[in-house]
Amino acid sequence: MWSISEVRWATAATALFAAGGVCQLAGTPAWLWWGLYLACYAAGGWEPGLSGLRALRERTLDVDLLMVVAAIGAAAMGQAFDGALLIVIFATSGALEALATKRTEDSVRGLLNLAPDQATRLHANGAEERVEAATLQVGDVVLVRPGERIGADGEVLSGASEVDQAGITGESLPVDKLAGDEVFAGTLNGTGALRIRVTRPAEETVIARIVAMVEQAGATKARTQLFIEKVEQRYSVGMVAATIAVFALPLLWGAAVEESLLRAMTFMIVASPCAVVLATMPPLLAAIATAGRHGVLVKSAVVLEQLGGVTRVAFDKTGTLTEGRPQLTGVYALPGADLTEDRLLALAAGAEQSSEHPLGRAVVTAAREAGLEVAPGQDFVSEPGRGVRARVQGRLVEVVGPARLLDGGGGSIREVVAGLQDGGHTAVLVRVDGVLAGVLALAGRMRPGAAEAVTRLTALTGTAPVLLTGDNARAAAHLAAQAGIDDVRADLLPADKVTAVRELQGAGARVAVVGDGVNDAPALAGAHVGIAMGRAGSDLALDTADAIITRDDLTAVPAVIALARRARRVVVANLVIAGGFIAVLVAWDLFGDLPLPLGVAGHEGSTVIVGLNGLRLLRSAAWRRAMGVGGRPVPPGRGR
Repeated sequence: MWSISEVRWATAATALFAAGGVCQLAGTPAWLWWGLYLACYAAGGWEPGLSGLRALRERTLDVDLLMVVAAIGAAAMGQAFDGALLIVIFATSGALEALATKRTEDSVRGLLNLAPDQATRLHANGAEERVEAATLQVGDVVLVRPGERIGADGEVLSGASEVDQAGITGESLPVDKLAGDEVFAGTLNGTGALRIRVTRPAEETVIARIVAMVEQAGATKARTQLFIEKVEQRYSVGMVAATIAVFALPLLWGAAVEESLLRAMTFMIVASPCAVVLATMPPLLAAIATAGRHGVLVKSAVVLEQLGGVTRVAFDKTGTLTEGRPQLTGVYALPGADLTEDRLLALAAGAEQSSEHPLGRAVVTAAREAGLEVAPGQDFVSEPGRGVRARVQGRLVEVVGPARLLDGGGGSIREVVAGLQDGGHTAVLVRVDGVLAGVLALAGRMRPGAAEAVTRLTALTGTAPVLLTGDNARAAAHLAAQAGIDDVRADLLPADKVTAVRELQGAGARVAVVGDGVNDAPALAGAHVGIAMGRAGSDLALDTADAIITRDDLTAVPAVIALARRARRVVVANLVIAGGFIAVLVAWDLFGDLPLPLGVAGHEGSTVIVGLNGLRLLRSAAWRRAMGVGGRPVPPGRGR
């Protein structure tokens, strides 16, 4: 706390004010307590005064400067105590605001402290070396012993353990990790030892990305805030003109100069829009920080506002509603292709080796687990939503969806594909040198919590989600029925997904698209809000999306929407509080006799109330409430 300059100066101003008050009450010489009050002015007013003068040079009127001018005006009238009180309360309010901002930043920056300073790097000969974690390079192998924190994002090469990922993904229970699983820097290893290959440099770890994205979000301003700032300048100029009128007009009617000046100074204080200016960003930034601590990265305050307005959610299927690791369940080689099932799988895996799609990775994984030799594909080409092709050991191999190559296929292949699709499998066709060679069957298990997420989203938005997938209609319908989704749109290319999103928007919906792959990127970009599954998602999807879920938990989608809506309600409440205080205090000053100290206390008190109200969203209870833990269920259609 003492590292914040506003806190130090506010404390000094308060101490000087208290000393001045004691001296004044004790009857000491006037020069002594006047000197203490003037020192209080300097300690508490120099920073906002200097900031206001700099703003004035840029031809903008800062309310901080108006507060300092009002305090000086009070001292000029012999009201040194009242002016010093204004400075103390104003400085204390600024200190609380700075403290709140720092707390918001620290709540996210604290994640960086999770990552250990050092890690144990293994050399090729098995020798161990303690190195700085920040110096680890992609490809390095590190050893993590039981109870140690993992020093880098990577892939488990060997070993088995349970890892506590709560600080990164928000998962409350440790997650079992085996060879091939992904781990994150800063997570806590359990009882087993792990050998991990580093897959990301230190500056690109999940922790670093969380911090960077929240900092970027803090640098943005929501539309509400931009509107308030635009109005603030005109309001401040009008307020100065009104202050002059409050001073001058009573003089024309014979009022005393001191009485008119005191009323005008009080008016300037109570009419200042400090609380209005502070009404918007603290709750939005607090919500962004809270979401970031629980595994949801919101890229800007504008995005948080947009999340609060979502009325329809569209899900991708593979890697989103289903787990990001589909499994190969069958290989069917056609008799005329003159290929064994193992050879067919090896060729398909070679073509898919450079693919980042979950289905492609499943094919490669299955081939390796079967002990097949997978030759790398050459001249790799990926067409999102269609498939891949590559030259493997001199043969042109294409791996595509059945709708792309089924024309011309015989009745037997159609029966195989239809049977697989009826059973909820995804059928992928393989063509070798232009000839249809076989079918690969894959299936993905629905993510835990998917049905719960669909139910909560329906309650939040009043409209059931829609499923947009490039998979076949039978497999899509099979999964949708398990998740509780009735509106299913299948066999969609990336452009078709964009068209579907625009249709929903054309019907008046504010659409959030949740996806993970390259083929989802256009829809993510075209939606009102794009939400990417960060753990298994492609880099393109992550770059395109407005928000990123860093854990495999779809219940975070309704939670972040609920949190955004609560933040929006807090903003509205803050604006009502701020506007109400200003209206009451101004009316009291104009039509009654508002004492200057009471006006100061009311004005600055409203600013403190608004700031603290926004900071309530920093508490973990805010996320638990958004998740529906310990809170009341949301009735259908509420919170729009």
